[in-house]
Amino acid sequence: MTKNFPGTCVGPSAEFIYGIHQPRFTALNLRENDHIVTLGHSSGRAKIGISNTDNFPPNSVHVSDAPWVFEIPNAFPFMGTTFIVKSYADRMLQTGNPFKCAKEHAAGLFSTKSFAYKDNLDIERLPHPLLLTLAKTSTDPQLLVRLAKLSCRFEYDQKTEIPRGISYEKTEKGELRPAVSDWILFELVSNNFFLPDSYKKQMVLVPGAQGNSPIVGEYTEGDTHIWEYLRKNSYIPWGHYAANMAHDAIRYKIGSLTEQDMIGLRHLYYQRIYVQLSTEVGIVAPAKRRSLTENELEDLRLSLIDKIEQQNKRGLELPFNATIWGQNFGFDLSPSGYRLNASHQQIHQQFALVPSCVSGFKGGENELSQSTISSYSQGDLVAQFAKQYKEKTGQDFFETYLKAIRNNRRLDGRANKESNLIFYEDENIMAFVPKAQRSQGELQIMTKERYGNIIETDTNTRHSLDRVILIAMKVLENLGAEMINVTEISKRFDNPDRGQRLLYCLLPKHRQSPGGFSECQQRWLISHYPEDFAQTCRDEVQNIIEIEA
Repeated sequence: MTKNFPGTCVGPSAEFIYGIHQPRFTALNLRENDHIVTLGHSSGRAKIGISNTDNFPPNSVHVSDAPWVFEIPNAFPFMGTTFIVKSYADRMLQTGNPFKCAKEHAAGLFSTKSFAYKDNLDIERLPHPLLLTLAKTSTDPQLLVRLAKLSCRFEYDQKTEIPRGISYEKTEKGELRPAVSDWILFELVSNNFFLPDSYKKQMVLVPGAQGNSPIVGEYTEGDTHIWEYLRKNSYIPWGHYAANMAHDAIRYKIGSLTEQDMIGLRHLYYQRIYVQLSTEVGIVAPAKRRSLTENELEDLRLSLIDKIEQQNKRGLELPFNATIWGQNFGFDLSPSGYRLNASHQQIHQQFALVPSCVSGFKGGENELSQSTISSYSQGDLVAQFAKQYKEKTGQDFFETYLKAIRNNRRLDGRANKESNLIFYEDENIMAFVPKAQRSQGELQIMTKERYGNIIETDTNTRHSLDRVILIAMKVLENLGAEMINVTEISKRFDNPDRGQRLLYCLLPKHRQSPGGFSECQQRWLISHYPEDFAQTCRDEVQNIIEIEA
C-alpha cells in the first residue's frame, strides 16, 4: 500500500481518494454500579414496562456492528475533513435534500389557526414559535411544567403526583419509543434551568432517557456523580464516549460545577484514553468494573510512554495515535427550530481516540483498498505549521509564542492602559486572551512545559488543566456568556517533536455575532482590544478566588 500524505482528496490520477472506517473494538467496562429503573410503560391494554437494563452491561462491550464511516479529506487541506456515516447516507438515497424534513416541519411551525387574539391567552393554543420562546425564556416553574406536559406524556406517582417516567408508544415499525409529541418543545423545556428537577430527570437525565447507549464508566466522589456513555454508532469513526453529570448531580449552570466535578469529568477522559490505548498495544489495564485510582492512572501513562518509544524505535505505527476532546455548555433553539448550540444543557464532554491512518479507496471501488491515508486531526495542522515556522525562522514556534504573550504591547499604543494578555497561570499552565481572537471573548489555555498531549502530561499538569478549564468557563459565564464550546488541540502520540504544546480553545458565542458568512471564510470580527478583555478576565478570576476562599 502507498501513503497519501498531502491530506487532499484529489489524487494525482484525477480520481478522488477517501478512507473507509470499518470499526470493530472492545470498550472495557469500568463502571462500578448499576442504576436499573423503569423508564415508563407502553400504551394500550397490556402495559409493558420499559427498563434501562441495556444501559448497564455486565461486562465489557464488544462492538462489531458499528456502521462504516467515510473519511474524505477536503480538496484543500486547510479546510479540514468530511465524515459521512454510511447508514445515515443510505437512508437518504431517495432524496438529496438535507433540509426536506425541516421544510415540511416549517409549514406548520407558524400556524395560528387555533389561536384567536380575542381569546384569553391559553398556552395550549399559542402559535408554536411562541411556545418555543416561552420554553427557552420562562423562569416560572409552573408554566414550564405545563409546557413539558404539552411536549410528552408523563406517568405520575399517584400519591405524590411526582413524575416517575414517560409513557412509550409503538412506531409504524412496531418499535417502542417515548411518547413525545413535540421534540423541539421537549428539548427546549427539558434544558431550561428553572424546570423542576423531578421533570428534568425523567425527560433527559435518568440513564436510558436518551437512548440505550451502554454506560461503561462512572465517577463518584462526595456529591459528584458522572456517567460515561459509549456512543458506538457515532459520527466519529470507531465510536466516542460522552461523560455527563448523572441524574443525582444536576449541573445546569457552570457556576454550580465544583472543582471535584471537573476533576471527575477529566478523570474519565484520561482514564478512557489510557485504557483503550493500552488495550490496543497489549498493556493490561489494572481495573475492571471500577475506576482507576490516580496512582494507577499515572502508572498506566508511564507504561504507555515506554511502549510508544519502543514502537517508534522499531518503526511500528500505533493503531490510534491522537485524541479528540471537546466540551459544550449552553443549549438553545431559535423559535423557528434552528439549533444554535450543543445538544444538552448540562456539561457535556465528548472524547475519542483517532486512528493513525485509514484504508484508502477511490472511484467508488470499495471492495479493495489500494492505499492508506492519514486520518484527520486538527493538531496535525498545528504540527505542520510549527515545523514550517522553524524552517523559515530558526525559532521554536511555541517557545516564541509564549515569549510574545509575555512581551505583548497594546494595539493602540496606550501606555496608561493594561497590556497583559494573561489572566491566570500557575507553574504548569498559562491561560490568556489570544491576540487574534476568533470569537467575541475567545480564551486559550496552554501548557508551559513541552507537553503536546495527555499522554505526556504528568499528574500535576493534569490537575492544573482540570482547574483552569473550570475557572475559564466560570469567567465566561460570570461575564455573561451563555453558550461556549471548548476544544483540545493536541499532537499525535508518536510525533517525536517535543516543541508542540497542548492547547485548549474556549469559543463563546456572542448574541450579535454567533457566526456566519465571515466565520466560513475564517474572517473573525472582534469589537474590543484583547488586552482589555484579558483585564476583565483577571478581575473575574479574582472574584472567583475570593468566593472560593
